[in-house]
Amino acid sequence: MQPRILQIQQSVLSKNDELARGLRDRFTAAGVTTINVVSSPGSGKTLLLTKTIERLVARGYRVATLVGDLATDNDARRLAEAGAPVRQIVTGGNCHLEAHMIEEYLGDWDLKDYDFLFIENVGNLVCPSSYDLGEDFRIVILSVTEGEDKPLKYPPMFNSADLAVITKIDIAEAVEFNRDAAHASIQSVRPGMTILEVSAKTGEGVDVWVDTLIKRHEGT
Repeated sequence: MQPRILQIQQSVLSKNDELARGLRDRFTAAGVTTINVVSSPGSGKTLLLTKTIERLVARGYRVATLVGDLATDNDARRLAEAGAPVRQIVTGGNCHLEAHMIEEYLGDWDLKDYDFLFIENVGNLVCPSSYDLGEDFRIVILSVTEGEDKPLKYPPMFNSADLAVITKIDIAEAVEFNRDAAHASIQSVRPGMTILEVSAKTGEGVDVWVDTLIKRHEGT
C-alpha cells in the first residue's frame, strides 16, 4: 500500500510543479513580485501583511493579495482594510494552497496592474513546504511565542524559505524569548538566510521589512 500512496503523492506534486512553472512565467512576464507567506496559526502574519500593504500603497506601489483559509474569510476582510484588492481562497479543510487554486482565483486580474502579489498561505508549517505556487520568494514567519526551536522541528519549511521574519518582537522579553537561540536554529537549517525582527503592533522593524521587499522587487 505504501508504494501506491507514494506514487499518488509524486503525481500530485508533479502536476502542481507544472502549473507553478506556468504561473511563474506569467508573474515574470507581468513584472509582478509574488511572495508566498507561510507560518503557524497565530503568528501574526495577517497583521504584518496589513501593515505591509498599507506602507507599500502609501509609497505608490500597487498590491493585490490572495488569502488561504480553511473555513472563514476573516483574514481577507481584515486585509481589505489596507486598501488593496483581496481575494479569499477557502480551502475546505485543505491544509495548504496549491498552484491550481492560485490559477483559479487570479481570475480576471490583470497582473500587469500590480507590483506585488502576496499569497497568505494557510497557517501550517508542514504541507505548504512541498507546494510551489510560482512565487518569487517564500517568507517564513516565526513568532516569539512559538519557541526558539521551531525551525528544528519543521526544517523543510525553513529550508525552503528565502527569508525568515520573527514577529511580536515587542513581547520577546516578557515571554523570555532567546534571540540568539532562535537565530542559531534558523541558521542551522538554512545557513546564510536573512532574518528580520518585527512588531506589527509597535511598528518596530516594519519599515526595514518593507524596504527589503522593495529592494527585491527592484532587483537591488
